[in-house]
Amino acid sequence: MSAHKTVVETYMEGFRRGDHARILACLADEVVWVLHGYKTLRGRDAFMSEITGAEFEGGLAITVDRLVEEGDTVVAAGRSGTGTAGEGPGLAFCELFTFSGGAITRLDTYHVWLRA
Repeated sequence: MSAHKTVVETYMEGFRRGDHARILACLADEVVWVLHGYKTLRGRDAFMSEITGAEFEGGLAITVDRLVEEGDTVVAAGRSGTGTAGEGPGLAFCELFTFSGGAITRLDTYHVWLRA
């Protein structure tokens, strides 16, 4: 597995475990997170504020179905159920991670909520 894909796997594992330090360790200080159709966040502090809340406590049930890499970009496609056990309908996601060196500098997020 490439170094960039390993960082993406570490990032996803951080969400699975509810481990904010693990997630933040993958990000550049000046990271830009574009949640398409919702908002854009700039910097690690804004990122941390977005992932702090009841819906993230205890971790998330995330399955990555595919990782594709080209140059400094890794695309992860998968799904996440609601709740830590993934028992709810949840969502499908596609995340585009752009790197500079070994850190994520931009994250483009696309979510599609699934019906029960």
